[in-house]
Amino acid sequence: MPAQTPASKVAVVTGASSGIGLVVARELARQGWRVIVHGRDPYRTKAALAEVNRAALRSQATSVLADLSVMSEVRRAANEIASLTGRIDLLVNNAGAINRKRRVTSEGYEATFAGNHLGPFLLTRTLMPLLRVAVLTSDEARVINTASRAHRMVRDLAWNDLQLEKGYRPWRAYAQSKLANILFTRELAARELENGIRVSAVHPGVVDTNFPATGGLITKASWLLMKPFTNTPEQGADTILWLATGGALNQTGGYYERRRPAPMTKAAMSAERARRLWKVSEELTAAP
Repeated sequence: MPAQTPASKVAVVTGASSGIGLVVARELARQGWRVIVHGRDPYRTKAALAEVNRAALRSQATSVLADLSVMSEVRRAANEIASLTGRIDLLVNNAGAINRKRRVTSEGYEATFAGNHLGPFLLTRTLMPLLRVAVLTSDEARVINTASRAHRMVRDLAWNDLQLEKGYRPWRAYAQSKLANILFTRELAARELENGIRVSAVHPGVVDTNFPATGGLITKASWLLMKPFTNTPEQGADTILWLATGGALNQTGGYYERRRPAPMTKAAMSAERARRLWKVSEELTAAP
């Protein structure tokens, strides 16, 4: 079989309308990947797509719009992606948010948990056939989940109140969703160990983006204090791009920061919790 060339590889990058996701999409396009850019806001996504296409070495990027906190939109987006490509070599689940007040989606889910975990979980599972096609032709496909050191802010998932109906706090909701990202990474890696799909989670550092815009006054004030110590989006994207282009070769299930394995909490390392979350997530995202 001839060697795989970057020009024939396909990447899907969520949350690519700005910040880390935009840098990842742009740099992959610069290297010759065909990139499918996901965003939620049509105007920002259109601008991002133009930037990615200006950087593209060969193939033109395309875009898909969806609110990943709404499972019906996730299913629609997955179908749209499947209409654009017959394979996916790389899926970067980067989209994420923090909500100042508890918000419930039209489907009844707490929005932070839905958008940061359930949406990426469902999108990945729905796109799995396309990832497996890439494995058949090039022996490998990759899934990279943007997690966070914030997972250390909770001891465990609120198993009896995952929707945080009691005692909602913005950073508690965000931290729980980031712990879920790591647990999802570990269970997906275990399930796909023999199938050639390599799965990783990444802490990009504290990155200077517009991410905290929905986090409320306290979050914004904290962000201003932290701003001098933040990474640029390019620095935040570095480990994702490293993994996407061959870093940690043949490793799967890891959690990385600055191109190195990063420490996880006891809860994040629990195989039992990872299996339990997978089962709960399957139930919550089952088609109506």
